[in-house]
Amino acid sequence: MTRVLIVEDEFLVAMMLEECLEILGYQVVGTMASLEAGLAALSTQQFDVAMLDMNLSGQSSEPIAQALETQGMPFLFVTGYGQAGVPAQYRTRQIVQKPFHLSELKAALEASVNG
Repeated sequence: MTRVLIVEDEFLVAMMLEECLEILGYQVVGTMASLEAGLAALSTQQFDVAMLDMNLSGQSSEPIAQALETQGMPFLFVTGYGQAGVPAQYRTRQIVQKPFHLSELKAALEASVNG
């Protein structure tokens, strides 16, 4: 079962993502609500793919994306800003715009995990 780390600061969105992932057959290993917690989770959680909100209480999740890229770990963005809200160097990554359909999330996760 593919293990997913969620980095999302909005509680209700995080809960919805957890439920969606469960429906899709993924295992959520952790849900982090801040930049600091997300960065810490990179060394404390075992996961196969990460889902990042771009804006974490006014802070960019870009440092997490940089660390994941350095480690060669797959990740995608789930953001209300869409592609325009993601830094140019990450626009080749999967980007799911909120609100989304379950099928969009599934496709983005599969593409991220399977390369």
